[in-house]
Amino acid sequence: MKEAKRLIRANVLDKLINISKEEHHRLSMQIAAVLFEQPYWKDAQTIALTVSRFPEVDTTLLINKAWEEGKTVVLPRITKETRAMHFYEVHDSSQLEESVFSLMEPIPSTTIQRAAEEIHTMIVPGMAFTREGSRLGLGGGYYDRYLPHFSGETVALLFSCQLVAEIPMEDHDRAVDHIVSPGGIIR
Repeated sequence: MKEAKRLIRANVLDKLINISKEEHHRLSMQIAAVLFEQPYWKDAQTIALTVSRFPEVDTTLLINKAWEEGKTVVLPRITKETRAMHFYEVHDSSQLEESVFSLMEPIPSTTIQRAAEEIHTMIVPGMAFTREGSRLGLGGGYYDRYLPHFSGETVALLFSCQLVAEIPMEDHDRAVDHIVSPGGIIR
């Protein structure tokens, strides 16, 4: 099963890195436009998401829109040693620092940690997804460990090349509730 997951990740990553910067920006804008019309965006007071890195769907647009709409933005910080992930309320980019895996994460001393029950909608990153919501992450298992304690809406944002027919799922793997693509809602 691990080898099957590794092959899916490699195949999808190969396709993602071949998307031009211009196309990446255009598709990210389309995904954002679709997301902003959904009730799980409109009705959410607190949104959890990550600061994306190329070739992921650009979340900078989402973070700025959430702040503009007066929503609370929470971003994850991971602890590599304990493999734990916690979310912190962030008001601007000065509260971020580069940390584990070269991710931009909240600085704990300048932010407030928020509990899972305080989050309404979570944008869940991943490498590949199925129409049924199965998710293949990047391999760290951070979201698979966090999501069992989360009762809000989970949303995946993806480029069409990230949609696959099947993902081998293990007991600890967690699916997402909704999938948003440049062409509209998949789930």
